[in-house]
Amino acid sequence: MVQKQLSAAGPGPEPKKRRRVGFSPADTGVEANECIKIYLVSSREEVGSPEVPCVSPVDLNDFFDGDGKIYGYQGLKINVWINSISLHSYADITYKSTTNGDKGITDLKSALQNIFAETIVDNKDEFLKTFSTEKDFIRNMVSNGEVVHYGVIDGSSTNALVAPSNLQVVRMEIGSPNAGLLYSRLVPLVLLFVDGSNPIDVTDPDWHLYLLIQKKEHKEEPLYQIVGFTAIYKFYRYPDRLRIRLSQILVLPSFQGKGFGSYLLEVVNKVATAENVYDLTVEEPSEKFQHIRTCIDINRLRAFDPIKPDIDSAVETLTKGKLSKKAQVPRFTPPLNAIEKVRETLKINKKQFLKCWEILMYLALDPIEKYMEDYTCVITNHVRADILGKDIEAPKKQVVDVPTSYAAEASFVVFKSLNGEEANNVQVDENKPDQEQQLKQLVEERIREIKLVAEKVSKLRI
Repeated sequence: MVQKQLSAAGPGPEPKKRRRVGFSPADTGVEANECIKIYLVSSREEVGSPEVPCVSPVDLNDFFDGDGKIYGYQGLKINVWINSISLHSYADITYKSTTNGDKGITDLKSALQNIFAETIVDNKDEFLKTFSTEKDFIRNMVSNGEVVHYGVIDGSSTNALVAPSNLQVVRMEIGSPNAGLLYSRLVPLVLLFVDGSNPIDVTDPDWHLYLLIQKKEHKEEPLYQIVGFTAIYKFYRYPDRLRIRLSQILVLPSFQGKGFGSYLLEVVNKVATAENVYDLTVEEPSEKFQHIRTCIDINRLRAFDPIKPDIDSAVETLTKGKLSKKAQVPRFTPPLNAIEKVRETLKINKKQFLKCWEILMYLALDPIEKYMEDYTCVITNHVRADILGKDIEAPKKQVVDVPTSYAAEASFVVFKSLNGEEANNVQVDENKPDQEQQLKQLVEERIREIKLVAEKVSKLRI
């Protein structure tokens, strides 16, 4: 390499400095979960108050394209305030600088509008005004709704938790005046706090909103505030009945852990019974909701006298001998007439009742430690049946391939098994350790859930 040297005649002019050419560090982005904080507030004084805790939404990264990161900002902080009275929102966005790197600069306004839509207010002063200008929004929206329940629930274990004297549940058909507008403002809460949920179709008249409203004393007139809500879908069952399906249910974060979810669900149960629907089902319940639902149903079933002889009979059979030593373990499922009585009277669907049946048996075994080995055999049998898709309601047809020299795809035998059980040739291969281990884990998980519910309902009855 040849270096350029200076002439010996004199210093001459100072050489021009060359600009260094380099690469700026790659923009790794920041996860939305790390820089976005969300607050629910009911007054303008709470906006910006350090005493207001932030709430935990579902994965915010899902709302940002690609890998769920925000690019192009240094020191980015986004505080979102949601007015729990009018359901408007405002995003306070601050950052130190921006850099248009290889990933560009994330359009924050567009991303936030995908969540909050028309509820988001650009100007903070305008947002603060909504606490006064829209303080009657909820009251005006539900004025045409039907009050299906207010106050205490007879026999409910949640009455002591929720102070129900100032509560009411209002039902609105989604096509009725104001219902569509109200739900459009609830959509951001659905997206933020109901995992995996999508907005319902507001053009379908079979959707109904059940709104849990709290009335708070406020100067001249009471202030109406949404505590929670559920979306219920009515659909036809041949030949002349209706079924209802609970699709979404949400208690606002500031009201969670206080019994309001149980209160709302108990009201829905009462409506289902009073209107004599065929049954009540739930669309993809979360683990937490399923626990609450099962606790409520167990208490209802324990007070339902027609099935008590069936429970006693099952428990008596279980306590007679060592089931673990028997080659064929009985199913220990409720008789069909018990399933029908529960569905017709309590509107608990068959699938839910079968889960509750296991817990009812557990609660009736005394002392449970003495019979735990046999009880575990019963649950193992149920879990294995679930894996194989067995049904106790009716005999099952099966299609079995048979060896043949004829066209293989056209050769099979159809036969019907007895007592609703599938044939013995359809079973978990006990020679495979991994399958047996999976079965064992599923059984342990099922028993853990059973014990949690049993412990909860036992405390409520003390």
